[in-house]
Amino acid sequence: MIAGPRSRRVTVAGVRYALLIGAAVVLALPFGYMVSTSLKAHTLLLEYPPRLIPKSPTLDNYAQAWGANNFGRYFLNSASVAIATTVGTVLLASMMAYGFARFRFPGKGVLFGTVVVGLTIPTMLLIIPQFLLAKNLGLLDSLPGLVPFYVGTQIAFSTFLLRAFFEQIPMELDEAMIIDGAGAWRRYWNLAIPLSKPALATVAIFTFLGSWDEFVWALTVINDVSKRTLPIGIALFQGQHGTSWGLVFAASVIAVVPVIAVYVTFQRQLVAGLTNGALKS
Repeated sequence: MIAGPRSRRVTVAGVRYALLIGAAVVLALPFGYMVSTSLKAHTLLLEYPPRLIPKSPTLDNYAQAWGANNFGRYFLNSASVAIATTVGTVLLASMMAYGFARFRFPGKGVLFGTVVVGLTIPTMLLIIPQFLLAKNLGLLDSLPGLVPFYVGTQIAFSTFLLRAFFEQIPMELDEAMIIDGAGAWRRYWNLAIPLSKPALATVAIFTFLGSWDEFVWALTVINDVSKRTLPIGIALFQGQHGTSWGLVFAASVIAVVPVIAVYVTFQRQLVAGLTNGALKS
């Protein structure tokens, strides 16, 4: 009688792990093949049957990719834009979220509803009005000009997530600080921010990834060759080199490295922030 339920639990766990391992392999295989191809010499790229582990791996593709077509400049351009966007989004969204979570004011529900509705608007629908706005503000063909629009794109989701997290902070802590004479800014900066590091890390990760990978808006407003971001550089790089897939994949691997580094660094905070936000909302 005891062996039956235990055997079923073991079977279910085995099936679950098998499915998860199979899904992980399916998801990782394209990335593994990309890395493998980036390590192959040009003469071995189209060998048949294809090898996942190259015979004679080489880093020549990485050296050529980094040194060609201002690739290093594009990498630094994307890094500067992504970091500025992340800082701006985290700061503005956290202040908005704290206001929605802690203060009562007329129209609060309507304003927050407007923020939520903003999550449903496809970004492609905003290309034309954003372009006209950027033109009127003199932000075309400018790396700093990308940041306000990236922040505007990310701020609705970030505010939604942070508000749910701020609402979990006990009001008694705010009341204790009020008794000590702390104002709204001090309660926000010295109380809410330190207690919300998982949520802030989650917002920072999503914002960084979104601005790092963004292609359409940067392609629309950037014309100066020296101001292109990394996704544009990779797209042009691929077109110029045609069948040189080793160079293309090497460039793609270089672009993925910061994304993986950011995710691995903040993985624990990401999971904690998403879990707490989901439970509260």
